[in-house]
Amino acid sequence: MSEKTVSLQIVEEAGERPWYADGLRFSCTQCGNCCSGSPGFVWLTLEDMQKIAAFLKMDFDKFTRTYVRQLQGGYSLTEKFNYDCTFLRRENGKAMCGIYPVRPMQCRTWPFWEDNLKTPREWERAGQNCPGIARPGDGAPLYSQDEIERCRNHPESPR
Repeated sequence: MSEKTVSLQIVEEAGERPWYADGLRFSCTQCGNCCSGSPGFVWLTLEDMQKIAAFLKMDFDKFTRTYVRQLQGGYSLTEKFNYDCTFLRRENGKAMCGIYPVRPMQCRTWPFWEDNLKTPREWERAGQNCPGIARPGDGAPLYSQDEIERCRNHPESPR
């Protein structure tokens, strides 16, 4: 068990409410910041790869040869030369995912990742790069503690 998991368990076992117990606001602005920038990894499960290959109407082997890299920790999507996600499309000032209906779980659970939820300061830090991480009163949808924790605790959510 990691140190992060232990500290979260201690808080939960003590019956303390997490700092985000009243919910958090988020609304994707299609800025593309979470899909571009510095090098990174979009981790894939076998199920992710199968769904994306089918969505693209590609043979599974061809899909993996074209879009997947095998790393020590598992499988990850390849990136463009500028480190954008290979499926990021920019049109009319918006960034759109070319595989949005079947995007990997890592993408579906953003921004409710464990690292972003450690403290209000970490949430604010994530919001410096993500304009969709909303401040109170700006009208973005409110995600409940249960919704947030389902994302945070999903087995394929980044730790």
